[in-house]
Amino acid sequence: MSQRTLAFDAPTIRRHHSRSSLTPALRYLILTIIGLLFAFPFLWMVSTSLKTTQAVFKVPPQILPIPPQWSNYAVAFTQVPFLLYLRNTLIIAVFGTIGALFCASLVGYSLSRVDWWGRRWLLPLVLVSMMLPFQVKMVPTFLIFTWIHWIGTFLPLIVPSFINVPLFIFLMRQFYLTLPFELADAARADGANEWQVFWSIVLPLTRPALASVAIFSFLGHWNDFQGPLIYLTHQNDFTLSIGLQAFQSDHATEWAPLMAAATVFTLPVVILFFALQRYFVQGLAVTGLKG
Repeated sequence: MSQRTLAFDAPTIRRHHSRSSLTPALRYLILTIIGLLFAFPFLWMVSTSLKTTQAVFKVPPQILPIPPQWSNYAVAFTQVPFLLYLRNTLIIAVFGTIGALFCASLVGYSLSRVDWWGRRWLLPLVLVSMMLPFQVKMVPTFLIFTWIHWIGTFLPLIVPSFINVPLFIFLMRQFYLTLPFELADAARADGANEWQVFWSIVLPLTRPALASVAIFSFLGHWNDFQGPLIYLTHQNDFTLSIGLQAFQSDHATEWAPLMAAATVFTLPVVILFFALQRYFVQGLAVTGLKG
């Protein structure tokens, strides 16, 4: 009976092994197909940016631009002051991201690991502020910035990131709760104050969450159109989003140069995501495990 059992066990084990070995391959194949479907609009935009006007409307569609028309990028760079708009966008996005990291890391730490009176009441207020759309706060905020003479500067687009980033505060708080409290207790027992615990012990462990906040904040400032449209009054202060809109208005029928401008506008965001992808995925996977 034992020999019969062994005779039937070997094929069963082989079939089970073959099924288990095929499952990951099938999973990766499905994910690859889905990834290509999501990446297809971007790839088509890049392909269109290197075509002639006739090739854009060719039937059947021409997938690869042969020969590539690099002159479309020259048109995109020369028709609008791209480098000036890029500098303005980088100033707003970089300093806004720094402000978001500063505010979210400190406030999230105080809401999760520092026991002070009123802490449990502040978190619901932070979450409630996330429910207010920008259109509700637009007029009062504009009046405040007009009163302090900030209209026409970058300050209305940067300073709020240092004091009001409710989503990022929530993300950082959730990540702080996943860290062991014993590390901070041991540091305090060795004589470290609260700032030293935060800066030397806790903050270095939050790189995945900080990467997630940095990507979200940079994307928000980079793609922001409504804020610069409201607060920036001089053309020399315009950002890429406004410049792209102006380029589209002037070259609405020239699809190839328009796609070239859109590609240049999108490329830095793609590079940033792939540079921080590992930390970004890890931060989103861990954040939210504790309430």
